[in-house]
Amino acid sequence: MARGGDIQEHPEYPHVIWDLEPDQKGKLPVAKGRGGPFNIAYEVHGHGPIKIVWVMGLGSLKANWQRQTKDFGHTQADKYSCLIFDNRGMGDSDKPRIRYSTSEMARDAIELLDHVGWTESRSVHVVGISMGGMIGQELGLLIPDRIASLNLISTAPYIFNTVGYVENLRHRINLIIPKSIDQQLSNVKKNCYTLKWLAEPDECEYVKEPFPTNGDRFAAMEVMKRNHPEWFTRVGFLLQLIAAGWHHKTPEQLKELGDKIGRERILVVHGTIDGMISFPHGEKLLEYLGGEESGITKRFIEGQSHVMPIERRKEFNSWIEAMVEKTEKLNKA
Repeated sequence: MARGGDIQEHPEYPHVIWDLEPDQKGKLPVAKGRGGPFNIAYEVHGHGPIKIVWVMGLGSLKANWQRQTKDFGHTQADKYSCLIFDNRGMGDSDKPRIRYSTSEMARDAIELLDHVGWTESRSVHVVGISMGGMIGQELGLLIPDRIASLNLISTAPYIFNTVGYVENLRHRINLIIPKSIDQQLSNVKKNCYTLKWLAEPDECEYVKEPFPTNGDRFAAMEVMKRNHPEWFTRVGFLLQLIAAGWHHKTPEQLKELGDKIGRERILVVHGTIDGMISFPHGEKLLEYLGGEESGITKRFIEGQSHVMPIERRKEFNSWIEAMVEKTEKLNKA
């Protein structure tokens, strides 16, 4: 795999963030009376009747959903409308120096849903990964009647293995400290992806030519983010880290979530070798929600790590499509 410094010389590097024209975009002032107002940057891709909001995780950009944005919001634009946004502290959104929490970030998202008019009963499919899945849990408790399906990917009810979590995130923090970028990228790869997939040839669409490996494409995206300090700041990242680290939902709260959403509308996905949020977190989340026998759809994937929407793109998309089809039928029943 190419070194971090060399990856910028690759012909595909300028195109690592795809040129996907949104149907709608803007910046919405949110959180008036909650430490704001400050702006949340968002895009809507597609114009179909089925509405999906994609909630990104710690330290990541809305562009990290670009595979799903393309597959749902462009290839199937007549069927789906996809809302993506940068959480507070990241990307094109503002980075206020206030205390962040997953519940406050969920309220940011609700204001955004209100703004784009996604307010009808059982009309919104929520897909949240990692910290985004924690925000998804908060959304489920705050606006359960508006949620058609709740898809919780590589996430946790709370971080109960604090030492391991902090050790893993130390590598993320290193991404914005001027040390060896190659070592930093290596650490994040180890925690978020499987080594086999990283070493395989670049499987993505390309403009000029493919990167040598999937790992090189990942590295290019991280380097691109690092080269835009207005997107990815130390303060913004650490404030998001506080939100994720302090997220805590009790068994009683998650039982309430299952009751309010309806367990047949919930998907829990986790990899057994997840190096960022370890597999027992997924097991506990499923247990507290009511277990597979209660009607929750479980996807526990043997030998899989943290970022399945990228590493298992087609399979992951099929899981979301299956949940959409199932719950849209429930809406009509």
